[in-house]
Amino acid sequence: MALVIAGERSGVGKTTVTLTLLASLRRRGLGVQSFKVGPDYIDPMFHGYVTGRACRNLDAVLTSEAYVQKCFANYSPQCEYSLVEGVMGLFDGVKEIENNEESVIKTDFASTAHIARLLDLPVVLVIDCSRLSGSVAAIAHGYCTFDSRIKIAGVVLNRVGSDRHLSLLKDALAALQLPILGVLRRQDNITIPDRHLGLVPTSELPELDTVIERLADLGDTCFDWQKLLPLLKSPHSSTPYTPLPTPYIKIAIARDRAFNFYYQDNLDLLQNLGAELVFWSPLEDAELPPDVQGMYFGGGFPEVYAQKLAANTSAMQTVKTAILSGMPTIAECGGLMYLCEQIIDFDGNSWPMVGILPTSAVMGGRLTLGYRRAVALQDNLLIPAQTNIYGHEFHRSSLSVNPQNPLFQTYRYDCDENMGTEGWTSPSNLHASYIHLHWGQSPEIPQQFLKQCLKKPDHKTLRASAY
Repeated sequence: MALVIAGERSGVGKTTVTLTLLASLRRRGLGVQSFKVGPDYIDPMFHGYVTGRACRNLDAVLTSEAYVQKCFANYSPQCEYSLVEGVMGLFDGVKEIENNEESVIKTDFASTAHIARLLDLPVVLVIDCSRLSGSVAAIAHGYCTFDSRIKIAGVVLNRVGSDRHLSLLKDALAALQLPILGVLRRQDNITIPDRHLGLVPTSELPELDTVIERLADLGDTCFDWQKLLPLLKSPHSSTPYTPLPTPYIKIAIARDRAFNFYYQDNLDLLQNLGAELVFWSPLEDAELPPDVQGMYFGGGFPEVYAQKLAANTSAMQTVKTAILSGMPTIAECGGLMYLCEQIIDFDGNSWPMVGILPTSAVMGGRLTLGYRRAVALQDNLLIPAQTNIYGHEFHRSSLSVNPQNPLFQTYRYDCDENMGTEGWTSPSNLHASYIHLHWGQSPEIPQQFLKQCLKKPDHKTLRASAY
């Protein structure tokens, strides 16, 4: 068992419902493992803040169907309860061609429905009722019958305006005999602010504890717990604890308010291969941690903190010196922006950055978003030339100067539309790209990175597998 929280479309309140469930479960003293469908970084931060456990991404594009099943099987049994938050609408995915006797084009690959089928989990459908009454039954009926492989366990009615409104909704749904598992009224006092890339991350919300308490209060009263708890129960299995190997190499991980987009599985892979992860802050720390042999800069919001990053000239100089001296470095999206000569923010202000890359990151209104198939154009820090990898782009900045010898030729995932070249490999110890990678299906990537980080060729042999 375990449960998927899905929406009939984006913006219906999946995250609010999920956090309300998680907060109420934790208040009851119950352990819960959460998962998030898709490539999102920010929603998992909120999950982890509430549960005290790292949320795991389930993404069949960035990894594989087998990895999604493996990840769920590894982590779900570690807690009493499990909850999966979906992405977009239940059936919203990407195009995938199934090559059987006849080629069949499917459009829900990597959707919430696809993940629910892979894991054989029931779905709770969240419906935004703010502009609905009797029509709610048509929506619920359509979702229940569209794909017979999906079991809709019930609905949560969100943004219900009044008792009279609720009565109309219940009357309309009665003929379907579909359980109403929760009713959330319009809660104008429970809001999480957002900005140009989604919700504001947890580290920037000093009032978050108060919001979580309000959500827990709401969850205690708005859900039918007698029906929900059995659905949320995790599958039981004996998952033996495997101790981490003795660390033999130190990797500096930039993690603060400016850099916090990391897949937990990527960090786990590094540790399982023998790396000690040393977290530091380019915002607050004057220099790199001592004795590190590699650097990893994830994505985040360097544009929001550009002034403070620019003021920390000592940190920028130590990073620049380390890269020029040959330290292997991964910089994804926000990390790439930090390594540019400057960031030009939304107001046109220019802030000097590390200056390794001879280009500027310029903020703009256009959102670059989507899965990518990337082909390596040359041997580089992480992968050999001609290797195909799959990643995700999500940014509102562009570069003033493109690389002369780019890292990748990129294409849309669902077709061969050429998205251009991108990524920097100069100096040769650098991997800087807008494309976010999940290494779960490709443990050879962190293996290769750590090999390059070894100070001596005869250093301890790298572990062959992360699992």
